[in-house]
Amino acid sequence: MLTNDYVQMEGTDMKTYLVTGGAGFIGSNFIHYILDKYGNNVRVINVDLLTYAGNLGNLSDVEDRPEYSFVKADICDSDAISAVFDKYDIDYVVHFAAESHVDRSIRNPEVFARTNVLGTLNMLNCARNAWQDGDGFRKGVRFLHVSTDEVYGSLADEGEYFYETTPYDPHSPYSASKASSDFMVKAYVDTYGFPAVITNCSNNYGPFQFPEKLIPLMINNALEGRKLPVYGDGKNVRDWLYVMDHAKAIDMVLEKGRIGEKYNIGGHNEKQNIEIVRIIIDTIKEMLPDDDKRQKYINYDLITYVEDRKGHDRRYAIAPDKIRSEIGWEPETMFAEGIRLTIRWYFEHTEWMRQVTSGDYQKYYEEMYK
Repeated sequence: MLTNDYVQMEGTDMKTYLVTGGAGFIGSNFIHYILDKYGNNVRVINVDLLTYAGNLGNLSDVEDRPEYSFVKADICDSDAISAVFDKYDIDYVVHFAAESHVDRSIRNPEVFARTNVLGTLNMLNCARNAWQDGDGFRKGVRFLHVSTDEVYGSLADEGEYFYETTPYDPHSPYSASKASSDFMVKAYVDTYGFPAVITNCSNNYGPFQFPEKLIPLMINNALEGRKLPVYGDGKNVRDWLYVMDHAKAIDMVLEKGRIGEKYNIGGHNEKQNIEIVRIIIDTIKEMLPDDDKRQKYINYDLITYVEDRKGHDRRYAIAPDKIRSEIGWEPETMFAEGIRLTIRWYFEHTEWMRQVTSGDYQKYYEEMYK
């Protein structure tokens, strides 16, 4: 059921998306991507509790569009989520909402179990109840569960990669909670024939990322002349995926992915953490005007090695062969281009950064990296 101020274009096959965690980093980029691509041929319902990493400022440029609606709700609240399904005729659920920072999961694992496992279970139940049609489900509906490559654990050898068939071996409360939610989605597919698909992505970067994660943390600290904390020896390897490439992949999986399947989404950008930090320093200095006073203090001397993270996985690397062969998706943004786009965005959005790094974040930062 559409709200009165929204009129579907005649003759179009419009889809209504329920995006959980849409005020977060990846969710807000996905909403921008969908609205830019489909315009008024889609309806997007953003459900977000607005915890510390959720920021409606990420979507200030679309908040007045009739195709977009925001609902503040907890994904663990069955009444609130059921009410969204009752009000809107949902075709697609894109389930981003999750606690996602490993360090926070080490400090408060119960929060991750509640949101990532029980929240996902509630989303599945609400969608199942809304979509059931006799012994099956309404035609064309789909639930896409967005997960992580961290469920696979750590790769020992340089030539190894994560495939969809790689056994799960999570090492942190965060990755364990995401692995649990993946298995819950699979159980609903196997038990009820529920129309779900799972994606497991590598590390995302790009606009709107909260600065507890490596890349925005380093950009922000470098611009302020603060130390750049690097865990352990800095040689942990991650595969980096530009967030808009990820948004495109999710869109394509929704349209072409097979029910019950899982698809790995990787960026073909493997780099050591210390390499990332040095690239950020070099790129910022290159992009700043020669007369900018920050040129004097942004250098490798800011790099500070800190005690390694507990259970720190050594290497992640995704093989996106399946999504390429079945769906036709490949990453388009190489890291050299993506990091410049990202740094440029943070240059141009200093007020956004100031707002999100005030208050509780500063307390958390000091505790984690003291």
